[in-house]
Amino acid sequence: MTTEPGKYLTVKALTKYIKRKFDADTHLRDVYVKGELSNVKVHSSGHIYFTLKDDAARITSVMFAMNAKTLKFVPESGMNVLVRGDINVFEVAGQYQLYAATIQPDGIGELFLAFEQLKKKLQQEGLFHPSRKKAIPTFPKKIGVVTSKTGAAIRDILTTLERRYPISEVIVYPSIVQGPQAAPSIVKSIEKANRTGDIDVLIVGRGGGSIEDLWAFNEEVVARAIANSEIPIISAIGHETDTTIADFVSDLRAPTPTAAAEMAVPSKENLMQNILSFQSASLHFITKRIKDEKNRYNRAMESPVLATPEKLYRPFIERFVRTEQQLQRETSFLFKDKQRDFLQVQNRFSQLSPQKVIDQHHKSVQSVTNQLNQASLSTFEKHRQQFVSSIRTLEALNPLKIMDRGYSIIYKEGQLVKSVENVKKDDSIFVTLQDGQLEAIVRRVEVKESED
Repeated sequence: MTTEPGKYLTVKALTKYIKRKFDADTHLRDVYVKGELSNVKVHSSGHIYFTLKDDAARITSVMFAMNAKTLKFVPESGMNVLVRGDINVFEVAGQYQLYAATIQPDGIGELFLAFEQLKKKLQQEGLFHPSRKKAIPTFPKKIGVVTSKTGAAIRDILTTLERRYPISEVIVYPSIVQGPQAAPSIVKSIEKANRTGDIDVLIVGRGGGSIEDLWAFNEEVVARAIANSEIPIISAIGHETDTTIADFVSDLRAPTPTAAAEMAVPSKENLMQNILSFQSASLHFITKRIKDEKNRYNRAMESPVLATPEKLYRPFIERFVRTEQQLQRETSFLFKDKQRDFLQVQNRFSQLSPQKVIDQHHKSVQSVTNQLNQASLSTFEKHRQQFVSSIRTLEALNPLKIMDRGYSIIYKEGQLVKSVENVKKDDSIFVTLQDGQLEAIVRRVEVKESED
């Protein structure tokens, strides 16, 4: 049997058809389902993906970020919840799933669950530990108050502060304490008080109300602002039976706003009573002390020791004299020994004195200098005599010396004439005499005949 290809649907077309069926079914809109959460995953985008199941079935579910922001608690696997939403088809996966609009805990309130979750989280971080608590100053000069400027709480706090400790300065930081804008307003006021820089203690709170009215003080941002405050904070929220996260984080919890004001400052009546008590106790103590010391003085003056004090110190004088004499003797002996040692060291030092070594070397240098001078004079005299002898020899051999006896020397063109052969007739010659020089012209040259 064959089927025409045109009768086959695409997966996309079939899925769209099924989705239109879901969209058209009014029973699948605004559905209320209860079950147990499993596989809960909170995406970075804020979407929450989970599986809702019971003992017989399960359905894949998702809660988009815009709805997830309204949750007061964090969904966790294992919780039994009540879910309201729509059933529809996720086309890409080809499966139906529950699109949750609201989620509420089944059996306990949503706010209570959110309270317990945040309390557990901050407790694990150590924000409730006593070691983090800052001490409330005993005598604050400037007090800050974070609360509504129109509620009964501010009137009770201001009245109590004025009655108990009127010398303190009070600065009010008006804040919204109820509704969606309350938490940011309270945080802003706490941070502003810290920036002021000279607030000694800060009261944060409001009057009584339901858990919804007080919920701003259960917000994480408020709890962290209190924990990060440099100023000690007293929480004053609601009545004595009301407990908030802010109470656990604060440095001190007051059951009411009035009680917070009483904890923040001392009572002037109590201070005056304490001052009077201290004054009376001091006067009694000083009077008794004076009386006791006077009795001690009288007893001391009547004692034998003070009556004859010389008996007390006489033995010590004798011991002192003997000790002093012994000390002088030993000091004298010690001085002589040290003096003898000093002389010995001084003598050794003089033997090794640099000046003495210098003197010895100076004498040696002087002796060598004298020897060198004598040797130099002897050598000089010897060479002087040799020089005189050489001069005499040179003078005896000096050809010019014979001119003193009437001889002359003849030069031609700067050359000494040693023979008649060196000149010819009409040559110009120079005759050097003892007292000058003549220029002459040769008129005749006569060669001496040889005798052999």
